[in-house]
Amino acid sequence: MPHPKPQFEELDYRLTPLGELILRRRTILALENREIHEIILGDAYLMSSLYTAVETALSKLGLAAVIGEGPLDVVVGGLGLGYTARTALEHDRVGRLFVGDYLKPVIEWHEQGLVPLGKGLTEDSRCEFVFGDFFELALAERGDSGFDPSGGIQRFHAVLLDIDHSPENLLHQRHGAFYAVEGLRCLADKIYPGGVFALWSDDPPEKTFLKALRDVFVDCETHVVTFENPLRDRDSASTVYVAKVAQ
Repeated sequence: MPHPKPQFEELDYRLTPLGELILRRRTILALENREIHEIILGDAYLMSSLYTAVETALSKLGLAAVIGEGPLDVVVGGLGLGYTARTALEHDRVGRLFVGDYLKPVIEWHEQGLVPLGKGLTEDSRCEFVFGDFFELALAERGDSGFDPSGGIQRFHAVLLDIDHSPENLLHQRHGAFYAVEGLRCLADKIYPGGVFALWSDDPPEKTFLKALRDVFVDCETHVVTFENPLRDRDSASTVYVAKVAQ
């Protein structure tokens, strides 16, 4: 008789500058022994493969809003379990994809095949992992060492961000400057005319952040994305912001 799967299996544990980081595989008995992967930082759940609808929507909504033709150079801020990146690679116009993460173990989990999407991302020649601080790179002057480690690409057609829980619920307070007008202007300078900045947030649309976006970008829309939450037997919702750079 086969042994039952463990309900929780820790795949990796690391101490990072932001606290304890855990990758675990979890078997949910209530969902017919469904197996999921989770990333936990300190007391916070960074991501679960049980909920991926908003990561997918972030890529689809952001890339669909880019104006123009031809191949796209795209940045994803926050690798996580890879769902935003994978959805971006499914877009037929994406030519280069730079996926950055401040937590090096997260990149290593993909390279080592510890997470389900890792192999697909590492084997796609368009995709490059970037170990670095997204917010530091976003606030740097264009021309400095940027999202493309080789320095060859200075501007991008889309920047898709999935790191903080929301513009007001931050993983670290030093991220706060990015969400203000001056920080967003620094990022907009790295995006082509007609390009897009899109952001995931776990909170409803926030008026203060929307005002900052509209002070910098020519247009900004919010999309409330609802998705099934099987553990609560009801739907949950998150927000995707899509802001466009003037042509």
